[in-house]
Amino acid sequence: MILVIAEKPTVAQSIAKVLGATSRKDGYLEGNNYIVSWCVGHLVGLADASSYDERFTKWRYDDLPIVPEEWLYEVPKDKAQQFKVLRDLMKDKRVTELVCATDAGREGELIFRLVYNKAGCRKPFKRLWISSLEDTAIREGFNHLRDSREYDKLYEAALSRSKADWIVGINGTRLFSTLYKKKMVVGRVQTPTLAMLVDREGKIATFRKEKYFNIHVEKDGLSADMEKVKSEEEAKMIVAACDKKQAVISSVKKETKTINPPRLYDLTTLQREANRYYGFTAQQTLELVQSLYEKKLLTYPRTDSQFITDDMADTVRQVIKAVCRKLAIFSGIQHEPDIGRVTNNAKVTDHHAIIPTVQLEKVDVTELPLSEQKIINLVGMRLLSATGAKHTFDETRITLSCEGYVFKTKGKTVVQNGWKAVEQQFKDSLKSKDKEDAEKTLPSVIEGVVLESVSASITEHFTSPPKSFTEDTLLSAMETAGNEEFDDDTEKKGLGTPATRAGIIEKLVKTGFVERKGKSIVPTKDGNNLVCVLPEQIISPTMTAE
Repeated sequence: MILVIAEKPTVAQSIAKVLGATSRKDGYLEGNNYIVSWCVGHLVGLADASSYDERFTKWRYDDLPIVPEEWLYEVPKDKAQQFKVLRDLMKDKRVTELVCATDAGREGELIFRLVYNKAGCRKPFKRLWISSLEDTAIREGFNHLRDSREYDKLYEAALSRSKADWIVGINGTRLFSTLYKKKMVVGRVQTPTLAMLVDREGKIATFRKEKYFNIHVEKDGLSADMEKVKSEEEAKMIVAACDKKQAVISSVKKETKTINPPRLYDLTTLQREANRYYGFTAQQTLELVQSLYEKKLLTYPRTDSQFITDDMADTVRQVIKAVCRKLAIFSGIQHEPDIGRVTNNAKVTDHHAIIPTVQLEKVDVTELPLSEQKIINLVGMRLLSATGAKHTFDETRITLSCEGYVFKTKGKTVVQNGWKAVEQQFKDSLKSKDKEDAEKTLPSVIEGVVLESVSASITEHFTSPPKSFTEDTLLSAMETAGNEEFDDDTEKKGLGTPATRAGIIEKLVKTGFVERKGKSIVPTKDGNNLVCVLPEQIISPTMTAE
């Protein structure tokens, strides 16, 4: 018999259905020469420091650093029963080989390998690597199981990251907690993330607004500006010089511009936009996408790719038709997809971009929870937008000269709405509209024309401080943090990965170092205090280099 181990019971059930393992047992399903069981997340993890030596139960400066020569692993008490089920199944004489069917990513690989090693299993195993839980994808995956050795380096990378987190977390937390007589949780990724938040709020707190003035001249519906004049005296002088005087249209430049369609969603981009449009936290979005993946309505969520592969073209065309038919907000859209815009084999590594599945055709979307409907609509919108036509517009720039001073204005006229028509239809469906600034409409003018007796006026403005991070902008900052500090050959840059960033933010909230204020994420007093006492090495993004 073949033992298949999934990451969650729901995934195991989907796999068991396809394989014909329909007989329910205690902790697994069996049938058709298969046994299908599951891990319930991380069943095995690195042991606590106290497992190495009882004296580590107490936090003492003199015991640091704690760096195990041989690493120990343990099973949490609340997961011991399911681990026993898997261990017994691995030892079952009927089982001749295994299939690792945990999530097809670094963490999934680690989850299986640690259980396999802890159970002392030596039986051969293969790897199921799929990006969708649709029956066809599962069937295809089992027809093309991969050699487990192909994923040895993935496991080693995950294990190395886990050990690095342990060493930094255990030693950093104990060091600074004992030094300052207060618990100070330090993490390899979370601490540099916290430092970014503290830095941003520091800039906001120390910001000193500066006054500036804009000058406007207007005649017959044409208004042009001179911006950011620092001196009020100078601004008043310019207004006095130009008011009721002649102005010449010294330049009229018209240029046709295009905006290419956006890329498909990877996890981070989806989390950012779900926060912007719906106010969802990164963790909420991850959970919703995971749920839709397990319902076979979205592809694998923990991806950092924004493209699909060549062989997916026909499937994606089917999905696009399903999106237009099944998602009410896109009714009436005539969409001729350009699949080539989203296809790039070289930019798809472990998984392709997040898209709906053909299963969408078979469900009543309105029966899904409202939050899941929102995510489906958002992903559907991005698929239609990404495969749409370019947005084309004419931009006109006009320059006026008056008494030796230069005033400028610009406006645009849409030539072809293209993919923005889909985006706008999506935005129109939202109760709280995400509106773009309206473009100025310019009157038709000719270069060299003289405008008689223009009116001149002045408006007062102030510079604005940086904005507090939202989940959207924080995720973006984490993605690019410290890129200039990494070597060119560093594999993964930024803070965290698409799969871990949500958890990092939630951990900072849970530990009381940051808090949510509306859509903003700001450090607490404890968060500020922690960053203030930590050395640069600990708070630098280079701490996370992989």
